[in-house]
Amino acid sequence: MPQGKKEIEMAQIIESIPNISEGRNQEVIEACVDQIRTTAGCTLLNYSSDPNHNRTVITYIGDAKGVEEASVKLAKKAVELIDLNKHTGEHPRMGCVDVMPFVPIKDATNEECIELSKVVGKRIAEEADLPVFLYEKSATAPNRTNLAKIRKGQFEGMAEKVQDPDWTHDFGGQRIHPTGGVVAVGCRPPLIAYNINLGTDNLEIASKIGKIIRESSGGLKCVKAMGVMLEDRNIAQVSINMTDFTVTPLHRVTELVRNEAARYGVPVIGTEVIGLCPMQALFDAAEYYLQIEDFKPDVQVIENHLL
Repeated sequence: MPQGKKEIEMAQIIESIPNISEGRNQEVIEACVDQIRTTAGCTLLNYSSDPNHNRTVITYIGDAKGVEEASVKLAKKAVELIDLNKHTGEHPRMGCVDVMPFVPIKDATNEECIELSKVVGKRIAEEADLPVFLYEKSATAPNRTNLAKIRKGQFEGMAEKVQDPDWTHDFGGQRIHPTGGVVAVGCRPPLIAYNINLGTDNLEIASKIGKIIRESSGGLKCVKAMGVMLEDRNIAQVSINMTDFTVTPLHRVTELVRNEAARYGVPVIGTEVIGLCPMQALFDAAEYYLQIEDFKPDVQVIENHLL
């Protein structure tokens, strides 16, 4: 849900995009989002819920202190209200707050966001009683860089997983919260959550396409993907995280999925951007599909002269 446009004047801007494991109960979602709204030094930009995934993506910005306070408050409220023993949804999850990334935007460095992730992670473990893995650029071991590897086993298998010394939490010990699970906290580059909907109810087709396009299976660089089922629409979806759109742009992913789906006689019937997206990523897609020659967004897009 986009928020009203505000004048944002901050010397330092750090973005956080936590995902909470609730996308259906609006009262719980609003109670969690309120933790951001009521924090000084922090501005809520957007929140978007998906009932099929049963997940909400929240986006906010602020200076390091504001983002720290909002993030800890959010974790405490999520632990209070979300019980993963009762949670179902298409998206893999291991915690009531499943992941909490920090992204340097303005007058902030990766090093500062890494330090912020450690401070927030320690506080979440102590104040919310929610064990924490540090991931991505904050990872303390090579096996903790990739979120999918950390999340493997999900909430149901995590209590056993963390008994392995290789998977002991960075904060919180060899245990999970009985209803809240665990959370991954870390510094990462900007990411685009992008979904492609297929005109079929065959989940196997979406899963095969996801495997073909994701980097870990030899596909496109900086792409993570899997097939999921949207039960309320009775269609399959290729759910994608694009970790660097300057390496693999939106249109390249879209066209590869379209071509692979066509092999099964299946059309692409729509796409979704979840949360916020860098403007340049959309400009790149417009330039490709419209075949605009010598396109200069800084000069030719009227809004760029007004912002």
